[in-house]
Amino acid sequence: MRRFIGKEAFLARVFSEEERDYALARSDPARHLAGAFAAREALAKAGGWGLAKIGLKSLSVRHVDGRPFLSVGPDLRLLFDEAGVERAHLSLSHDGDYAVAVVLLEGREPAR
Repeated sequence: MRRFIGKEAFLARVFSEEERDYALARSDPARHLAGAFAAREALAKAGGWGLAKIGLKSLSVRHVDGRPFLSVGPDLRLLFDEAGVERAHLSLSHDGDYAVAVVLLEGREPAR
């Protein structure tokens, strides 16, 4: 992510304005952007959808009282509904140059 900090077109294509503002206000923006990207990957894997199906801009990582949350757009909400997902829990961690995210999907049995 460090190479992409100055590439506004890339940042706008991948991250929400709120994510960009949050990261760029921190002393090490790259680690926060990497965490937001890791959240996308973790959600895509948790749902078995892949990044191509969920889209990079279908979700955003928001921070409330220092805690990260997933904000889900309407297209991803449809996938959630089809899969029976009622909640998505997010955990982010950073260590040096590494960011990791874990997403746990909670819900009901999907419609058949």
